[in-house]
Amino acid sequence: MSKNDLLCFHCGEAITQGTDLFCTVSNARQPVCCIGCRAAAEFIDDAGLSHYYTFRKTVASRPSSHPTDDWDRYDDPEIAAPLCHRKGDSAVISLYIEGVRCAACSWLISERLSQESGVSDITVNPATAHAQLRFDPARIGLGRILRILAHLGYQPHILSTMDALHIASRERRQALTRLAVAGFGMMQVMMIAVALYVGDSQGMDTIIRDYLRLISLAITTPVLLYAGQPLFKSAARALHSGQINMDVPVTVGIALGYLASARNALAHVGEVYFDSVVMFIFLLLLSRFIELLTRQHAHSATEALVHLLPATALKVGVDGPRRVPLTSLASGDVVWVPVGESFPVDGIISEGLTEADESLLTGESVPAAKSIGSAVMAGSLNCGAPVKVSVSRIGQATIASAIVRLLEQAQTHRPRVALLADQAARYFVAVVLLGAAGIALFWWINDASRIFAAILAVLVATCPCALSLATPVAITTATTRLAREGLLVTQADALEALSTVDTVLFDKTGTLTLGTPSLEKITTEQHDEHHALRIAAALECTSHHPIAKAFQHVAAPVATEVRTYPGLGIEGRIEHQTYRIGTRAFVTQTDTDTTHGSEEGIYLGQPDHLIAHFKTGDRLRAHTADVIDQLRALGVRSLIASGDHSATVSRMARLLRITSFYSRQLPQDKLALLTTLRAGGARVLAVGDGINDAPLLKAATVSLAMSSGSAIAQASADLINLRSDLTRLPMAIGLARKTRRIIRQNLLWATLYNLVALPFAASGLMPPWMAAVGMSSSSLLVVFNSLRLSSLNIDVTHIDPQTPTADGRLSPC
Repeated sequence: MSKNDLLCFHCGEAITQGTDLFCTVSNARQPVCCIGCRAAAEFIDDAGLSHYYTFRKTVASRPSSHPTDDWDRYDDPEIAAPLCHRKGDSAVISLYIEGVRCAACSWLISERLSQESGVSDITVNPATAHAQLRFDPARIGLGRILRILAHLGYQPHILSTMDALHIASRERRQALTRLAVAGFGMMQVMMIAVALYVGDSQGMDTIIRDYLRLISLAITTPVLLYAGQPLFKSAARALHSGQINMDVPVTVGIALGYLASARNALAHVGEVYFDSVVMFIFLLLLSRFIELLTRQHAHSATEALVHLLPATALKVGVDGPRRVPLTSLASGDVVWVPVGESFPVDGIISEGLTEADESLLTGESVPAAKSIGSAVMAGSLNCGAPVKVSVSRIGQATIASAIVRLLEQAQTHRPRVALLADQAARYFVAVVLLGAAGIALFWWINDASRIFAAILAVLVATCPCALSLATPVAITTATTRLAREGLLVTQADALEALSTVDTVLFDKTGTLTLGTPSLEKITTEQHDEHHALRIAAALECTSHHPIAKAFQHVAAPVATEVRTYPGLGIEGRIEHQTYRIGTRAFVTQTDTDTTHGSEEGIYLGQPDHLIAHFKTGDRLRAHTADVIDQLRALGVRSLIASGDHSATVSRMARLLRITSFYSRQLPQDKLALLTTLRAGGARVLAVGDGINDAPLLKAATVSLAMSSGSAIAQASADLINLRSDLTRLPMAIGLARKTRRIIRQNLLWATLYNLVALPFAASGLMPPWMAAVGMSSSSLLVVFNSLRLSSLNIDVTHIDPQTPTADGRLSPC
């Protein structure tokens, strides 16, 4: 039996002597260590996916020899539905897949599940082992999907946000425990080290010196094996997969320092570096613990949203309100929400008046007034009076859950600049290892006694932790800051793109305006305004036209024999008389119409005379003019592209002091305008809300959709504005520019530190303990510099504007 035959073909573990198990993959007989590996390997081969074994960079995890068959219960729709959120006819679920270790694992899972007819999309992130799966519950059960993953050798876990919070809590406890062990060990060893340093200068007895060295060895060993375990595991995983990460040079230095010190302590010769070893471990763990707290603090917006959602609700029944679990509610049920409690569901108020604090969901600091018919969001706080709410959506379908998913998506996917930094760090590590070998050769030739200290200092001082932290910590902090301000970042590269914009292209209706027509002026003929409003509201309440919303607040009689004439108006009988509302020509039954529909208002009348003329308009969102002025202060020009009439768009542009505007724009016209702007070198932020804006939002440099807009627009956008106004838009651009500047500062500092530290360490002028302090300090400086973004005051009047180029265009600063 060859050496390779002693390792399992599937999981790579040693095969116990006497085990005689084999699997057949690609018509070749391969040894395996257990029946679990045999079943997984043959399952992969039967699915025609044996190429997995060719492309994988690391071996698979060892599956259970007796995989659980408890997946059947997830085929029950009542159990599966609360775990998923719906997208049309499909269901989407988030999973943590234990055992995913490389891109080949991701490929294998995706390829196997794509063979199932009910699975439409699966994305697996090999770095986090998280997966998002989209499937049709009518064609395939969730239980079958989980069973397939288990048979492949991967243990699936359904990942809810609360699961993620428990995992984060456990991660903090483990990291803190290891840090405490390392800190306690470092204090003890450092005290002994001081005694040894003083003793060497004052002639300490060799027996006492050797005894103190052995005590240091006894204390350092558990620190190394327990506290340093994550560092060594990370380095081992990287080397096992044929890669080099930032932990490799550090752990090599720590291991060399410990082994050489242990040998010298036991042999009673040479120098020992136990103080440096424990200090390396402690400072590394300290910097990473602070990084962990920073990362989890950056997810605090998600955590706050999760804790806002109650687990139960007061369902209204024949016997009054009764406390029930949320999972037992259905659309159409009525719940009672007392003052001071969070709304448990998305719904419509059916009884009562109140105010809702939606600050954590939308960033609005002022509570919103709610009356009968008003929509409320799960997670918002009832701070006015008790109300009854008719349930619209629960659980994963609520707006709050959608916000949590968007936050997780934005903070999971890494931007392009962060990936480039990681790649640079990997190359840097390889250069450091080669450089360390060259330095060892140099000192071997010139002064062999200084080899070890020099190599140890080089390997530790030049750890590229700061380089890898420079971008992700800043991006995550800025993303969370924007979420608290009511702006959700849904794409990883959105902040980088937002920092470079010099032009904002606004849609008008529903973006600059509220998108809900209101009555501006009523002119009556022979009748009083109240009578005219009642008749108009009676006719308009039968219509779904946007203009009808202007009359929805008016109490109206019942209209009968109602007929709608598309493009013209409505006719109906009210109190035994026939009335018409619409264009002047339609109402008066003349052949010509000199008006322009809703642009000039609508008319109410009877065949023989006009009763009233209603002029409607769409109100600007609050503070929109100030937003345009602030954008101008940032050096960002504003344009309007609207499908509305020229007169309406022109009037809006004058109010906002916008000089460039385009009217009667179809979706293809907006795209053509965007192409023209980009051909001229502009970097365009598109802001819209409608289905017709979706192509523009997708094609722009970066885009923002209003939360009140269509789902298609939101799906196409890079950011979503949860507020009822645009006041945070200038702040977002300012924050994006600050983020870019801080990332540059971080990268510059990390690069300069390594360039300065390397020659000092290589020359032997930097002792190992100082290298550890310098390495940790550089990482902490990057983290704390990035954390400034969470509280930095973004005053747009003091942010460098974009600089005009020679041809008058605006270019990024």
